[in-house]
Amino acid sequence: MLHPREHRRFSVDEYFLLEEQSPSKNEFWAGEIFAMSGGSLEHNCIVANLIWRLGAALEGKNCRVYPSDLRVYVERRQLITYPDVLVVCGAPRLLTGRRDTITDATVILEVLSPSTQDYDKNEKFRSYRELPSFGEYLLISQDEVRVEQHRRQAPGEWLMNEHTSLAAVLELSSIGVDLTISSLYAGVFSD
Repeated sequence: MLHPREHRRFSVDEYFLLEEQSPSKNEFWAGEIFAMSGGSLEHNCIVANLIWRLGAALEGKNCRVYPSDLRVYVERRQLITYPDVLVVCGAPRLLTGRRDTITDATVILEVLSPSTQDYDKNEKFRSYRELPSFGEYLLISQDEVRVEQHRRQAPGEWLMNEHTSLAAVLELSSIGVDLTISSLYAGVFSD
């Protein structure tokens, strides 16, 4: 679970002012600011694999992969997050006046941590679904081979697939990319 930094409500503008001065990353949800903790060796290995594999697979396409320094803002839910990895197709839609915060994404990938997995699976996912071109959400376990893939089928309709084999192929239809589960877990789990 994320822990609030202070027990008072902040505006989005106040959050950005505080975040620019903060030595660590913080997320914003409905007026509260939450400190983020660092990731484990396994977490960072999976994130690096995702960035490398997706970057190579997207070469020559109109999509780009971004690491966790780019924020996502969901205005309707008053949520500002730092996803572990995200893919944006087409021109990034930036929050007015910001070069570090987008307002839409095509694919969002989160590597689950014990302290944040419920938040990632529930509130974050509900919020991300408000983004117009958001088409796929991956929740990747760092403790076992398990990838939950949520794919938009129609407005308000999502299909969930669970991948638990290193030999499985993950089809990211929203960006036209296939990745093996083993490539996501390279250096973490072996066959």
